[in-house]
Amino acid sequence: MKIGILGGGLAGLSLGYFLNRDGSNFLILEKTEETGGLLKSVEVDGFTFDVGGSHIIFSKDKKILNFMVSLLGTNVLKNRRNTKIFYKGHYVKYPFENGLADLPKEDNFECLYYFVQNLIEKKMGKLSSPRNMKEWFYYTFGKGIAEKYLIPYNEKIWKFPLENMSTAWVERIPQPPVDDIIKSSLGIPTEGYTHQLYFYYPKFGGIQSLARSLEAPITDRIVTNFKVKKIKKEDSKWIVSNGKKEFEFDKLISTLPLQELIQALRDVPKEILEAVDNLKYNSLITVGIGIDKPRINDFSWVYIPDKEILTHRVSFPSNYSPYVVPQGKSSVLAEITYREGDEISKMKDKEIIERTVEDLDKLKIINKKDVILAMAYKFKYAYVIYDTDYMYNLETIFRYLTWIGIDSLGRFGRWDYINMDSVIKSAMEYVDSMK
Repeated sequence: MKIGILGGGLAGLSLGYFLNRDGSNFLILEKTEETGGLLKSVEVDGFTFDVGGSHIIFSKDKKILNFMVSLLGTNVLKNRRNTKIFYKGHYVKYPFENGLADLPKEDNFECLYYFVQNLIEKKMGKLSSPRNMKEWFYYTFGKGIAEKYLIPYNEKIWKFPLENMSTAWVERIPQPPVDDIIKSSLGIPTEGYTHQLYFYYPKFGGIQSLARSLEAPITDRIVTNFKVKKIKKEDSKWIVSNGKKEFEFDKLISTLPLQELIQALRDVPKEILEAVDNLKYNSLITVGIGIDKPRINDFSWVYIPDKEILTHRVSFPSNYSPYVVPQGKSSVLAEITYREGDEISKMKDKEIIERTVEDLDKLKIINKKDVILAMAYKFKYAYVIYDTDYMYNLETIFRYLTWIGIDSLGRFGRWDYINMDSVIKSAMEYVDSMK
């Protein structure tokens, strides 16, 4: 049986890696000139930037974590997270609820007061279960934490009304223990999201080194520069064409964004087309900045909820690995979400770069006089938006794909905002299920 894998991002490469290990016959079709998808790293003048967004290697699943680390061999470093939220000129420890003592005293009091008040009202049965993301923030954290950080930050990153977003994603967030909140307010050190307190990162080559490690044993099973334009079934065989060349498969697995998969199919029912058209997502711009100074801070990354600042998150790649910059230099990667048709989408790259540098200089995160390199990259598909019609649309689409016999995996193939470890784990489990 010959298996066709559509898309050579992390999901497609993981499928290929595990199928190859089992001796299966397969071929990966990738539309760009190299694999990796969002795990794309670019080197310019000695600076390496993860232009698909800042990625780190961590997982609650020790088996998957060990697998990812083992792929890199000796090309790996271990780091301890030092992440902040920039709030009213203060660097607040991340997650926000674990850094309350870093806040101005009045803000600290309000966060603790409303959290405790919320807790009492929940125990008395006075609070209704949340129906959307905005209500979930209030219900889980109270008015103080919700309004000071969670709501403004999430409105900024999603660019979508939180009252129209489902709780499907946020319900994965661990609920903060009461004693942690009280300790945090008093300045007693606590840690949240401990599964990513320590993380790994490639020593050389950026995060794409992970993709290249998956790719290494299967390079002869990958066809690049092959954009899937047409998919049809003839006599129990799948025919996949890019308009010039075609391949024949017995089984088809797609990791393409659902929009691109459905667009390539023929005679798709109107109901399915409408469901796909109703799926919502954000695109991503990253701005890589080279700094003519060694180690400008000791942060891993910083969240910025201020809506006057273009970027929502700034990471510091040279703090992950000193080998991703020339000696004596450091680097910054700013991430900006946008939706097609909004104001950001209309800005030119030069304008975005200049605005980002100015913003970071204003916040004193960098000194613009030290900037020796700046570049911007764009990715169409980055963040899956969980609107209130999310589950209905997905169920409609997957019923159809199951009926025609195409399996769909990965962040955009499952239309699920999952991390690298979950993508790899789902590929591993899928291949195991085929046995």
